[in-house]
Amino acid sequence: MKVVKFGGSSLASGETFRRVKEIVTSDPERKVVVVSAPGKRSSSDKKVTDLLYVCHAHLRYKVEFDDIWENIAGRYREIAATCGLSDAIEGALSEVREGMTRRATVDDIVSRGEYLNARLMAEYLGYDFVDATEWLAFRYDGTVDYEKTYAQLREIAKVHPKMVLPGFYGALPNGTVHTFSRGGSDVTGALAAAALSAECYENWTDVSGILMADPKIVENPKTIERITFSELRELSYMGAEVLHEETVFPVRQANIPLYIKNTKAPEAQGTLVMESFAEESEEERSRFITGITGKKHYSIITISKNRMAEDISFVRRVLEITEKHRLTVEHIPSSVDSISLVIATADLEYCLHKLIADIREECAPDSVKVCDGVSLVAVVGRRMAAATGTSGKVFAALGAKGINIRMIEQGSDEINIIVGVMDADFATTIRTLYNSFT
Repeated sequence: MKVVKFGGSSLASGETFRRVKEIVTSDPERKVVVVSAPGKRSSSDKKVTDLLYVCHAHLRYKVEFDDIWENIAGRYREIAATCGLSDAIEGALSEVREGMTRRATVDDIVSRGEYLNARLMAEYLGYDFVDATEWLAFRYDGTVDYEKTYAQLREIAKVHPKMVLPGFYGALPNGTVHTFSRGGSDVTGALAAAALSAECYENWTDVSGILMADPKIVENPKTIERITFSELRELSYMGAEVLHEETVFPVRQANIPLYIKNTKAPEAQGTLVMESFAEESEEERSRFITGITGKKHYSIITISKNRMAEDISFVRRVLEITEKHRLTVEHIPSSVDSISLVIATADLEYCLHKLIADIREECAPDSVKVCDGVSLVAVVGRRMAAATGTSGKVFAALGAKGINIRMIEQGSDEINIIVGVMDADFATTIRTLYNSFT
């Protein structure tokens, strides 16, 4: 049995619904289908979830939203009509419209995009519709109750062997609808796969797998055919637009293979994600770099003090100050008499001067210097630890392009090398490293 999840771009219109049905019915093992709300049909279009957020804002301030609602309802009517289900949606639309004014919580309202899409897809496939509130259990603090969630879906699956599940939301202990953050349908699919011990979890989107680099920066980057969960986590954290970060946990814990596939090109191989691979292909052994990504707009705060290494509490005191200001420190490069804190510039907007003042008062440094406009670029690869000369190749390639490296750091598990460069060199750095390692 396979669990398959389709994103908003795969479910944006009646035509895309038809494509999804062809994919699902082409493999009889695809018995559990998780759906997102309709996405954009074109670059000028609106996502249904975004429109539902606008509806909530209008309701909150007692502003009419009939035009927005008709836009939303029209999207579902078009899908239903194209798929020959023209009467199937009217009752559900009326139910949702009435409920919006009766219980206008934001989570309840914005979850209706997935709810309505799942109702339509279930009828179109001839599968059973199972509402997410019947099985996906949140605790009051917003965390998933995995034990209860898995147990409830397993019981439901005994009665509904083929079902469509709306993504993105579940229920609190009192039955109130609660949502994940945006992109949470990926998590719903992973939870369903883990609960049902699926053969695999297929995540269908609008790209043919994970790319080695951002196509907005690198022209026609290669697709990553196989990647480990650890590598995926590194790429996702460092800025690659791949999957909702929490998606990895349920399927990784259950050791379930994750496939990322393209709805528009179902024949494409896509990307396979697993905990590890027993054998490496010739191409993987020769390349040993999996992907390159990065994030812009960081600041490096360098704190210097003579004989710092002899002050055993210095680093602790500095980090306690950043904790007090609720700052996430991405990296801490150090030398014998200085340490640097790499922090997102946006996080420092309202506290930088106070932060520096506190450091000076508590730690009495000789100097504190701030460098803004820094980007972090990560080179990720599971074979780097076994390969010699990777760092040297990074330095040589960037040096040949005249790119100044402001920081370098390697993770303790040796699957990534992170360099700090100026924002102006961000795109050039990624292109240079991509061309050097492919």
